[in-house]
Amino acid sequence: MLIESMHALASSLQAPVIAVLMELVAVMVVSVGMLIAELFTEHRSFKVTLPKLIDDLGSADDPADVVRKSGLLGRQKNALLEILAHPQATPAERESLAVNLVAQEQRHFDNRVKVTDLIAKVAPMLGLMGTLIPLGPGIMAIGAGETAQLAESLLVAFDTTVLGLIAAVAAVCVSTVRKSWYAKYMAAFEAATECVLDDANGQAPASEGAVS
Repeated sequence: MLIESMHALASSLQAPVIAVLMELVAVMVVSVGMLIAELFTEHRSFKVTLPKLIDDLGSADDPADVVRKSGLLGRQKNALLEILAHPQATPAERESLAVNLVAQEQRHFDNRVKVTDLIAKVAPMLGLMGTLIPLGPGIMAIGAGETAQLAESLLVAFDTTVLGLIAAVAAVCVSTVRKSWYAKYMAAFEAATECVLDDANGQAPASEGAVS
């Protein structure tokens, strides 16, 4: 009875596993399309030479104008302008605001890669499940001499393996490219935030890593 229940449970998972794998492949098709769109929007518009940006902010009479004309992302420009928009704030309050804005920007990028990171881990597992589940009936078909049943089971097993690997490979590629881009974005944003804070607070340049 227990063994029969186990077989029934395993067999009942085959359709959901295949459905989820198909959905993951569809999600990765959309994610690749979004990555290409991101390449021609955010990535192409991000044109920052970090040393020049730091020099411009350090020597500018109007840092807000430098921020607006910089090659930072629009969201990052708005964050830096927000720091400069509170002339009555104390240095400690500006520091807290800057830390919060940097954390928000980091969370924004982290949330973008969470889905593909998860798919990269889950898709191979589901592919393995989709491979093993039909092998049980296939093995039983060998004993019964039903070669057609065996062939069908093996075909399902191979197809699910391929789907899982396709989704995982695409997810790893998308995550890797995005993490490379976002690390560059965050490095420029943090450096610009330091310079804006120094100017707004009227202090000497802060030590490296003060805002992270």
